[in-house]
Amino acid sequence: MVTLLLDSTQLEVVLSGSERALAFRKGNVEIERSTITKVQLTDDAWTWLRGIPSPGTHLRGVIAMGTWRSAGGNDFAIIRRHRPSVVIDLEGHPEFERIILTTRHGLSLVQALRVEVDEKPADVVDIAAETGTIPVQPAKKPRTRKAPAPAPAV
Repeated sequence: MVTLLLDSTQLEVVLSGSERALAFRKGNVEIERSTITKVQLTDDAWTWLRGIPSPGTHLRGVIAMGTWRSAGGNDFAIIRRHRPSVVIDLEGHPEFERIILTTRHGLSLVQALRVEVDEKPADVVDIAAETGTIPVQPAKKPRTRKAPAPAPAV
């Protein structure tokens, strides 16, 4: 899953090694905050995907990673299965017109973009939690299983 870092001037989409390989990308995606025009939450990112992967990896319904070229411009996508996602529309970005990301932190991103943040990059979940704009749920404790009862002697 991608990590989203936000500071006062930019949003950075930090990609793991496997995401970089599948997206055919050497580095992270950096987006100036001034180029972000709209952020939308969606339950199905596949409906937002347009064009063809060039370069990118596409397994229908499973993953879509990389740059998608279309008549409407270039989009960058990191989509996994049918999970909650965020769609970021851009204007004036040198590479992309739209960013489509599967992330469970979409609401945190929307909330964090509404507040002023420090110069130092921070995870969008931490920013939203610090400002109190969204409730933060404590991490769930792992469930422990009881050992099976011994079999009765015959």
